[in-house]
Amino acid sequence: LPVLFKEELKNEEAQEGASVTLSCELTKGAPVQWKIGPKVLKASDKYQMRQSGTTAELAIRDLEVKDA
Repeated sequence: LPVLFKEELKNEEAQEGASVTLSCELTKGAPVQWKIGPKVLKASDKYQMRQSGTTAELAIRDLEVKDA
């Protein structure tokens, strides 16, 4: 069976310079690739990815307009 979203991403609002954490839940464990448009995000001081079982999280620090 394909992996589906059990709980999809929710829109979050935050001020420039702040931090935000996005999360989603899958129907079964699978690797998650985070993107902004076509650009695949890589772990760094700005982007931190975490995955535990079927839940995946992306934390973005020092928000900028381009992170929308």
